[in-house]
Amino acid sequence: MSVEARRAMIVHAVLPLLIEHGATVTTSQIARAAGIGEGTIFRAFKDKDELFDACTAEALRPDHVLDAIAEIPVDQPLEDRLVEAAEALGAHLERMGALMGALHASGRVKHRDPEQRLRGSWKGGRRESMAAMRGAMTELFEPEKDRLRLPPEHLAALFLTMLFSGRRMAPDDDAPTTRQVVDVFLHGAVEAE
Repeated sequence: MSVEARRAMIVHAVLPLLIEHGATVTTSQIARAAGIGEGTIFRAFKDKDELFDACTAEALRPDHVLDAIAEIPVDQPLEDRLVEAAEALGAHLERMGALMGALHASGRVKHRDPEQRLRGSWKGGRRESMAAMRGAMTELFEPEKDRLRLPPEHLAALFLTMLFSGRRMAPDDDAPTTRQVVDVFLHGAVEAE
């Protein structure tokens, strides 16, 4: 197995442990979950911090959600497409939030390098990720482009904004369902007369 393949295998085995235990996860737990010896961990990663950074980077990557959106059949009704996409995006956000929350709660607070922050390079990944998600959502609107009030790319951006901001603002017990969010997005908040 190549070093990169071994690193990826370890990261995938460790992500659920980090969500459960945060930074307090032990090398013994990591080795058991990955089916390797503890020494193998440190042949792939120089230390636990490097492993945790790799896990964080993996959790932030949008690949899984982009694949899920790409698999949504465009011949089904737009409402159903948007519900499926919103559920995939929600799962992605929950996974990221669970990992970051567990790491933070267990005392691992990583401060950005001030020099890196000034250069703005730390935002590059997030910008690229959001652009990729907007592009994937745009494709879901494309089949109806002749019926839409706005261009598909604008609707994709609006939908993501509405979806992401709604998750932060509503308490869990008052949160609208995904289908309600999609319904209001497509049909508005005012009853048809």
